[in-house]
Amino acid sequence: MGRTAEKVAEITREDASMEGALEFLLEREGPVTWSEVSDELTSGQWGRLIEKGVLTDAGDGFELADPEGVSDALADDDDDGVTEIEDDSSWSTYDKLAALGAVGLFAGYSISSVRNAIGSTIDTVLGPVNSALPFYGVILVLAVFTGLYTSLLQANLMDTDKMAAYQERMKDMKERREQAKEQGDDEALEEIQQEQMEAMGDNLGMFKEQFRPMVWIMLLTIPVFLWMYWMILTQGVGSLEVTMPLLGTVEWQRGVLGPLQAWILWYFVCSMGFSQLIRKSLNLQTTPTT
Repeated sequence: MGRTAEKVAEITREDASMEGALEFLLEREGPVTWSEVSDELTSGQWGRLIEKGVLTDAGDGFELADPEGVSDALADDDDDGVTEIEDDSSWSTYDKLAALGAVGLFAGYSISSVRNAIGSTIDTVLGPVNSALPFYGVILVLAVFTGLYTSLLQANLMDTDKMAAYQERMKDMKERREQAKEQGDDEALEEIQQEQMEAMGDNLGMFKEQFRPMVWIMLLTIPVFLWMYWMILTQGVGSLEVTMPLLGTVEWQRGVLGPLQAWILWYFVCSMGFSQLIRKSLNLQTTPTT
């Protein structure tokens, strides 16, 4: 529904007569052909509505893809014609606590007592896995596990439709600004600049939508990562050797790409690969569609 409102707002800003054309189409029942509406719509209006996806092919003619969305958009009484995106992305108390917890866990990377406490606690769960598998296998299992909950959290906590609406609004303003520059329309440029200033809140909304699942991901991933770090530093795993593709035989704590150690590189390669596989196999949408 929000996507339809954005499209309607865009085409009515470009051509005010589009509003009358849309109202006329809303009054028609069933699919219509160009010959049936040519007395009320220009060919340019007809083509633009099809191009933007407001009108879709219905077999024996064309019909509004989302009549309710079009009706709601036309009924919107915004003076400046800008579709407002409802901001319901405020973080809950649990989100804020998760963010606070994630920040606190970062201390484990620099404070050995915190790292040892977290590492030994997590080891009660991961110790049996480490005993059953070589360390590269343990990292592989952890990469699958973290990739799974990362994908699920992103898919369920981030509103991709709202993200797409934010991006489409920004794109529309950019295109109209460039068009106004080409035409030398200073008045339109001033209006668009004002609109962009008012839309700064949308940028904050986008950031909040993107970062909300990240705090939960960090809350769950940092302890796992600290356990691996603890194993490398204090449990003698760092000096063990492993044969890696292209790199040959290296120690786990050896820097293989600048300061990036072998175990971190192996984890990220496994995590990125399995995350993509999980998202495709579960058909999870974690990015906005525009």
